[in-house]
Amino acid sequence: MTNPDILAKFGPRESMAYDVVIVGAGPAGLATAIRIKQQAAQQNQEMSVVVLEKGSEPGAHILSGAVLDPRSLTELLPDWAAQGAPLHQAVTDEAMLFLTEKSGWRTPHMVLPECSKNDGNYIISLGELTRWLAAQAEALGVEIFSGFAAAEVLYDDQGAVRGVATGDMGVDKNGAPGDNFQLGMELLGRYTVLAEGARGHLGRQVIERFSLDKDCDPQAYGIGIKEVWEVDPSRHQPGLVLHSAGWPLDNETYGGSFLYHMADNKIAMGFITGLNYQNPYLSPFEEFQRWKTHPHIRWYLEDASGRVSARRLAYGARAITAGGLLSLPKTIFPGGVLVGCEAGYLNTSRIKGSHAAIKSGMLAADAIAQALVEGRSADELQGYPQAFEKSWLYDELHKARNFKSWFQYGLRIATLMNGLEQFVLRGRMPWTIHRSKPDHSYLKPAASCKRIEYPKPDGKLTFDRLSSVFISSANHEENQPAHLTLKDAQVPVNVNLKTYDGPEARYCPAGVYEYVKDAQNQDRLQINAQNCVHCKTCDIKDPTQNIVWVSPEGGGGPNYAAM
Repeated sequence: MTNPDILAKFGPRESMAYDVVIVGAGPAGLATAIRIKQQAAQQNQEMSVVVLEKGSEPGAHILSGAVLDPRSLTELLPDWAAQGAPLHQAVTDEAMLFLTEKSGWRTPHMVLPECSKNDGNYIISLGELTRWLAAQAEALGVEIFSGFAAAEVLYDDQGAVRGVATGDMGVDKNGAPGDNFQLGMELLGRYTVLAEGARGHLGRQVIERFSLDKDCDPQAYGIGIKEVWEVDPSRHQPGLVLHSAGWPLDNETYGGSFLYHMADNKIAMGFITGLNYQNPYLSPFEEFQRWKTHPHIRWYLEDASGRVSARRLAYGARAITAGGLLSLPKTIFPGGVLVGCEAGYLNTSRIKGSHAAIKSGMLAADAIAQALVEGRSADELQGYPQAFEKSWLYDELHKARNFKSWFQYGLRIATLMNGLEQFVLRGRMPWTIHRSKPDHSYLKPAASCKRIEYPKPDGKLTFDRLSSVFISSANHEENQPAHLTLKDAQVPVNVNLKTYDGPEARYCPAGVYEYVKDAQNQDRLQINAQNCVHCKTCDIKDPTQNIVWVSPEGGGGPNYAAM
């Protein structure tokens, strides 16, 4: 939010008015924009749409596994293949691995439940698909402003959302205007679409302001950490999809892995750790590195002699929503909507969210377009949730509604009950299992937990955080206000370090947080904000909810090429 003194000196801000303002150029935001323009053409009515993207370009901050179910993409753009959509590698085979420390067993495709099968799906780079969707949107007349972070929600006199303001540029770390200072701009819309992804900065504020989550379970999150490798052709099977559960996580910790064989001898591999884990000594980053050392996993990164011959090309991390239908908040508010992972449409049982993000954007767009045709603005778009409840997406999420909830009873019970529910009952379980605690509340005091000793990285198969952040191309202008803020600067040392032995240094996958000694040999929390890959884990997992992620200057953060 712009400092009132700066606004008084340099204001008022310039403004631009549109019919629809969309925050976030991911699959959900772009699908919303494309669908609105399609509806405008059908109605022979002009509908102006702008999309704000905080990354340097669409796709720069996008990270996902990813296996795409093309159903919603086909509904949105039926000729996607002819138009060159980057869906190059169809799924050809798949299996589920259950790992112990030294061994494991493989569940073949034929006995997987329907929700786990990937027939007709594609292994993709979601970043590449996002850039392609952006091109389709621009061809329809959508304006996309990359490198501009939406920093503030704007409200009208009745309390409805009337748009957003971009962050000021050229503010120094003390909050004062620098030589290249530029006041943010207001983007005003009859409707505003928040499509920031999981734990969106503005979405979090809107959910709280309008109590959108008062009738749902607390949202559940996971941290997904991903690498892309180029491997020996003899260890590559184009189209193979592998998932695993079990080691290195214990029975009480939710999580699992993916290993997707892309085209051109590339493998996308990653590890997801549920952010309701209890042991403050657990490090999702190190668990991922340790997972790669398992004989069933490292085999893909070695040559016939057992030497690591693969080459790591990319690294990144991003929080995902995992609560599903039971954690879905009210998705409409006066003047706008939540779409995609901003709301939490990801289907955890399928390990997929992109198809749901696209579909949710389409449903929201239809409601918005209808409202614009009728001359409405700034009201609640009841047609959006009503259409969702009649859609195939609702049916899909309803069948999977208990999937994450079962894991509160441990991996073994969850595997058994999800197998019964998804394989035997086909998602038609007659009862619903709820959760009542947010992820940050699960962390136990360090004194009651066993310290986890992780092996040092070897630089070939396993790596440290800083070398990983380097290949994410993360960068922020150093002379700007920190976008990782503390409500109370005393809490990290007095509570987090004292009670939980400083979990920030372990749950962050980018080396942002570290405890150091000051000149008086006193502990203090050092925040290396320039390392941040915008995963949002700190905002979610901080046990005191003292860390608040806010928008940095536009264009900062990672620059993922093909994640």
